[in-house]
Amino acid sequence: MTTINIQQMMADSGVAFGTSGARGLVSQMSGEVCAAYTLAFIQALNLSRPGQRIALGMDLRPSSPEIAQACVAGIRQAGCEVDFCGVLPTPALALYALAEGIPAIMVTGSHIPFDRNGIKFYRADGEISKADEAAMTSATVTVEAAAAELPAVNPAALSQYRQRYTSLFAKDLLAGWRVGVYEHSSAARDVLKEVLAELGAEVIGLERTETFVPIDTEAVGEADRQRGRDWAAQYRLDALISTDGDGDRPLIGDESGEWLRGDIVGLLCAKFLGADTVVTPVSCNTAIEASGWFKHVIRTRIARRM
Repeated sequence: MTTINIQQMMADSGVAFGTSGARGLVSQMSGEVCAAYTLAFIQALNLSRPGQRIALGMDLRPSSPEIAQACVAGIRQAGCEVDFCGVLPTPALALYALAEGIPAIMVTGSHIPFDRNGIKFYRADGEISKADEAAMTSATVTVEAAAAELPAVNPAALSQYRQRYTSLFAKDLLAGWRVGVYEHSSAARDVLKEVLAELGAEVIGLERTETFVPIDTEAVGEADRQRGRDWAAQYRLDALISTDGDGDRPLIGDESGEWLRGDIVGLLCAKFLGADTVVTPVSCNTAIEASGWFKHVIRTRIARRM
């Protein structure tokens, strides 16, 4: 049993808390550190009560199961129940938590290198606020156990996520399309292929790997750019689709295999949806204004949350 002040722990461990939750080197993210962050989250949101479920998911990083085990230990120590959703995209976990009205914890480092990882925290009504962050980082907790076995996977979150898209669009939406899915180590790779196939596409899985690949959808490397062109030519594709490691950032390529930046994808989606106002970070492409497609473009600070 160890009493831990989160502020001091951040300084000692190097696992900092920021806009994407807690992140650090895998070597720094000990079971005790991860359990402490979990307990701080539960304490800050006053969740410690019998029967309180907390959804838990993870990505495909080799370090994620061990970190998830520490989160399980923290959740159970607080007297809460673990609703373990297994490997799934971060948006799938967030959607499930919102629908169920429960908080959630996602073990993922998103697109950062495989020797690092992180933990994201969600309230029952969405992302944690700045006030929640402050309460977490100023907390003092007592860690009794640093790990516990992972429970059986509840498939409901992934099923709900799949249903969300297959029920939204016509079943023949992509009939006649050949779509390549760059699978790599994305937590979304399987459900993404399933959704595309159910919408009528001929799906071709590409470059699946059991080694973690840190794909940054906003800074695609030249090797991946060339792969996209080669795949489009080899398989006569109509489109290419991929995501980052935890499936919350899309990576989309056209029929020639040219990958589109995320802000350009957002621009095209807003145009398709007929939006007259777009709210976007200051770092996004100035094509949003230059296109003349929108009555209002509002620029915000990066990662600003209330």
